[in-house]
Amino acid sequence: MGKNVFLINGHQTWEISPGKLNKSLIDIAREKFTDKGYEIKYTHIEDEYNVPEEVEKFLWADIIIFQTPVYWMSVPWGFKKYIDEVYMAGYGKMFDDDGRSRSEDSKYGSGGLLRGKKYMLSTTWNAPLEAFTDSDQFFEGKGVDGAFFFISQITGIYWFGTGPNLRLL
Repeated sequence: MGKNVFLINGHQTWEISPGKLNKSLIDIAREKFTDKGYEIKYTHIEDEYNVPEEVEKFLWADIIIFQTPVYWMSVPWGFKKYIDEVYMAGYGKMFDDDGRSRSEDSKYGSGGLLRGKKYMLSTTWNAPLEAFTDSDQFFEGKGVDGAFFFISQITGIYWFGTGPNLRLL
């Protein structure tokens, strides 16, 4: 496996959410990977970014780590905007179609061109573990994965954008 890591901070600042935890987690990841000899590229969605350069970061990376808070059961709108802009600009490089054909093996979402990449979606929630595991609380005992399904689908164009060989770390 290569040693190129792309870190994306999907935090969007609000008065009640300044982003200290997400920044700290990014800083820890950067330090740990750097100490192990990995090359790092970084984007914070609140900073100005160049869409074609962001596509190139995805192509360059062996590992992609998305660090994001969860706002109202989804990623911040600026992070979703980033995903839309970068993935649409990646047409022909990151994906070439949606994967459907007349073949019996046709699978929607399998048109990705990047293979062998790994990713991790690291999220911060303003909720204790019991909110996910207790059947009498908000997430009705569905666990983090159940609550996480929608978020993984929002960013889940990794299947589409990078193909079915992408691995979750």
